[in-house]
Amino acid sequence: MNITDEILGKADGIEVRIMDLSGANGSEPLETVRDFTSLAHANSFARRYVRDSMEICRPRGGNAEAAREAWFAFGEDAVITDAEGRAIEGGWNSGNELADFAATPPRDREDRNWRMIDPRKLAAEEDDDGDEAETEE
Repeated sequence: MNITDEILGKADGIEVRIMDLSGANGSEPLETVRDFTSLAHANSFARRYVRDSMEICRPRGGNAEAAREAWFAFGEDAVITDAEGRAIEGGWNSGNELADFAATPPRDREDRNWRMIDPRKLAAEEDDDGDEAETEE
């Protein structure tokens, strides 16, 4: 294992499973996000995704308990797993920060901007750059 893998975590097989807490999808994920560059990338994506979900569910004028209840009823969780669905050591877990998320809205937009670091978007941008390079030749 190289030093980058030791610091950031190896990315092979890391998935973030988006779970619908309303139960509409049963125990199956709504979607599975792959192609993270590192465990740190997956952790940041999952954390921001859940933070955004909490803010979408937060009732206007509600307290922390109302925010938590709304999230558990209507929100989406992000679970970091390997390709077989097993938890990954060092993977971020929403349970560790959920009370803080409910009690305190984010200070800035970046705290919940998961789209900016979505590996699907990053891959699409790389494909677009590759197409441009090919047409310039």
